Amino acid sequence: MAISVDNLRKGKKYRLTNYGEQFDFQVMEMPEEEKYLLKDLHTLEFYHLHDLIKYGRGRDFDLEEI
Repeated sequence: MAISVDNLRKGKKYRLTNYGEQFDFQVMEMPEEEKYLLKDLHTLEFYHLHDLIKYGRGRDFDLEEI
């Protein structure tokens, strides 16, 4: 079941599907509203949520807690 981006919580793990790509991440920091710092669970890289959805939300957009 899809959840809203507003429901992300620090320390929780999530899976994002968008445009056929899947990302598993943990929320590390939330300094400002919608400025989430994420850590990829597979590569351990850090990136921001807006980098994942900057091209919009595809028909398959799904965000779920894992």
